[in-house]
Amino acid sequence: MMSAPTVKCSVYIATSVDGFIARPDGSIDWLQRPEYALAELQGLRYEDFIATVDTIVMGRKTFEQVLTFDHWPYEGVPVIVLTGGQLAVPAQLEGKVRLMNGTPAELVARLGAEGKQHLYIDGGKTIQRFLEAGLIDELTITRVPIVLGAGIGLFGDPVPEQRLHLLGCSVSANGFVQVRYAKVR
Repeated sequence: MMSAPTVKCSVYIATSVDGFIARPDGSIDWLQRPEYALAELQGLRYEDFIATVDTIVMGRKTFEQVLTFDHWPYEGVPVIVLTGGQLAVPAQLEGKVRLMNGTPAELVARLGAEGKQHLYIDGGKTIQRFLEAGLIDELTITRVPIVLGAGIGLFGDPVPEQRLHLLGCSVSANGFVQVRYAKVR
């Protein structure tokens, strides 16, 4: 009997010091400051992380936020948008974006059956659902030196207790603090 393929699920995300991933309206303008783009960053670089990913899984709201960017940031990596309803995918993204629904476990099983090995899980509610299902294998969280005071939190309520092992911690000159954890199995 063959075993099911193993699919790694990772989070790579920035938060404010007070744990928010976006303003209450979903805006991430606070991440797009010139001093952040110019600084040399320590730790796991996004480019190095995304090079290990074969599929991005995000929620509808995150997808809609990404559509406001000047360019499509996921060229060459298939994107799955989780939605239970109708969602218009722009013509230029046809073949690059698929719509799916189901529980996190069903999605991981379906994508594993397609041969996917490393999923990048993105978006507040989507990350929370995968955490609740116990499917996140690795978390890379970069704390940005700003207190927003309110917004969309990274962790929902409640998240079941999950033991983590520290893989690394890096501090950049611009005040970013990145921590990487793996789930203890």
